[in-house]
Amino acid sequence: MKAFRWNTISITLSLALILATPFSAQQQPPSDPVIRINVSLVQVDAVVTDSKDRPVTDLKAEDFELLQDGKPQVITNFQFVDIRTASGRRGPATPVIAQPRNGPAAPLQPPRPLQPQQIRRTIALVVDDLALSFDSITRVRDSLKKWIDNEMQPGDLVAIIRTSAGMGSLQQFTRDKRVLYKAIDLVRFRIGRVGVSSFAPMTGLAPTGSIDTTAFDQELAQRYSIGSMGAIRYVVQGLKDVPGRKSLVLFSESMQLTYPNGRSQEVEEQLRRLGDAANRSSVVIYSVDPRGVAYSGLTAEDNLSGFSPQQIAQVYNQRSNQVFYSREGMETLAQRTGGIFVHDNNDISGSLREVVDDGNGYYLLGYHPDAATFESANAKFHKIVVRVTRPGLHVRSRSGFFGSPDRGTPPPRTPIEQITRALSAPFATGDLGVRLTALFSNSDKDGSYISGLLFMNAKDLQFTKEADLSRTAEVNIAAVTFDEEGGQIDGSSKTWRFHIDEKTYQDVLNTGLVYTIRVPIKKAGAYQMRVVLRDWNGRLGSATQFVEVPDVKKGRLALSGIVMSADQLQKVGGGNFTEGAPIGSDPNGTPAVRIFKQDTTIAYGYQILNAHTDRNKNVQLQVQTRLFRDGQQIHDGTPETVSSDGQSDPGRLSEVGRVQLMRMAPGEYVLQVIVTDKLAPEKYRIAAQSMDFEVQ
Repeated sequence: MKAFRWNTISITLSLALILATPFSAQQQPPSDPVIRINVSLVQVDAVVTDSKDRPVTDLKAEDFELLQDGKPQVITNFQFVDIRTASGRRGPATPVIAQPRNGPAAPLQPPRPLQPQQIRRTIALVVDDLALSFDSITRVRDSLKKWIDNEMQPGDLVAIIRTSAGMGSLQQFTRDKRVLYKAIDLVRFRIGRVGVSSFAPMTGLAPTGSIDTTAFDQELAQRYSIGSMGAIRYVVQGLKDVPGRKSLVLFSESMQLTYPNGRSQEVEEQLRRLGDAANRSSVVIYSVDPRGVAYSGLTAEDNLSGFSPQQIAQVYNQRSNQVFYSREGMETLAQRTGGIFVHDNNDISGSLREVVDDGNGYYLLGYHPDAATFESANAKFHKIVVRVTRPGLHVRSRSGFFGSPDRGTPPPRTPIEQITRALSAPFATGDLGVRLTALFSNSDKDGSYISGLLFMNAKDLQFTKEADLSRTAEVNIAAVTFDEEGGQIDGSSKTWRFHIDEKTYQDVLNTGLVYTIRVPIKKAGAYQMRVVLRDWNGRLGSATQFVEVPDVKKGRLALSGIVMSADQLQKVGGGNFTEGAPIGSDPNGTPAVRIFKQDTTIAYGYQILNAHTDRNKNVQLQVQTRLFRDGQQIHDGTPETVSSDGQSDPGRLSEVGRVQLMRMAPGEYVLQVIVTDKLAPEKYRIAAQSMDFEVQ
């Protein structure tokens, strides 16, 4: 087999969208978009309701007042859009019956493709699974299934998106309920900024000398909130070329923006940028807090040992404040985009129906902006206020926009353009099977970088059979890494041409292919690696993953990504894999796939960075492992001491371990590694890393 040939290119990405939808990607959106922001016309949407929250549909242009930066504007364009009349609602279609996990799937007739003019509602159901408790995840999953069964309409284009996983092959806009059900099955509890329940149980007063992780937890929660807003903004920008007014429904129970030191400028800027992106993409953000009426009192799980009566009395107020601040981001996003924030409602299914149906009718108001609106080189933010003159009515609209005109993007034509668009599109194509595992790593020579393990299903590739029965194929591979704001930090491409005999061809079909990608990272933060494959006849496949890169340069304790393998320990590092070669008889047990059989042993490895040493160059580290299944902790390992003996650099310690899968039920699991540095400053003593895997 011939080796890969690398061609490094500069990929300049425009955040335009090719959706993996049933209709043709070459179709153009309507020439009359819902929201316009340009030098000749600013057009915004508004929803008007009465005192009982019923929609008001009979208003005229003279019933509205529209202000930009406090100055009244003359309404020159006016229209009421009634989606319900246009869609010809006929009631819900027959629900898809969920199939047994181990049983054969019943063949279902896929729905006919929608033409762009047939799309009535585009709905992104975004599950912020890094900010949902295990209980809330269960309720959200049930409500999503119920909505698809009973409320989804023939003209609806729907996507179910998880903020923790980027945009996978199932996170695409579709009307195929089979795809949506599979996407819901992937909505699971993740270790994030919310635990198994909304409130962590009281564990009694901490003993003297215990580590206070409050500052660490607050900093991590703020980074997660910014990361969630970045993921939402990426989805919003990708929706720009989809016709019509779009609804984004966000399920979250923790998006705190203000901390003891106030609200950072970075957070405020992220909010404004997200609001402006929603305006330009005609997206309304609706937020749903699935906790319903949150009980903030004491429960049987609380251990109040050592608490005084005054401290016990403060628990209710502390938890009430926690609920209030956790809702800041959800409420703000809804207000700034003209949506609704639903909370203190135990009927999540009803809440979802309410916010989706809110977009069934809306007004379009347009005006000619002053020339100074777009003159500033720094794109000043302009505030918009929409009012109604008829008493007793309420209006919801957008808060404003940045003074830079919209610029359209042409459709991709050449192979390079197609790959570039697929890399920038937030929704993956599914023609070629691709699986990506992205890991943070760091070395003394190269600094921080992201290692990407890419597994390809060779059965999806197009092979040409030669006269001597050998096979040839060609695949273009491109990889790009984005930072938390959606900016590109690295881009490269590879052309893979190979010629294999018949036996090797059969091996490749059975086991697949794997290779590695390394992307240098200069700045700490949240990143998303995206990879696109394109075969010779234009079929595409893509994968993406979110990676958090810690700030190693400041000397803070950090852990690398966790590499897992079912093979011998020396294979954990991936060094035994040859790029473009078959990966053995069982690809599932590799670090790139991580699907393990019952009663086997998993080897895992990671690196401890920036461990402090005493005057004798010794470290004082403790490591603890935890195992989770379906949001429940099923194993809590005993803390063990880490030794630096035999390692040349105590600041870069390589650690290995094993997990024995004895009598473990099939399902999804998460391995978490927690390291405590007793010599580090109290605020930076703890670092944690986790990796998911599956047991079959």
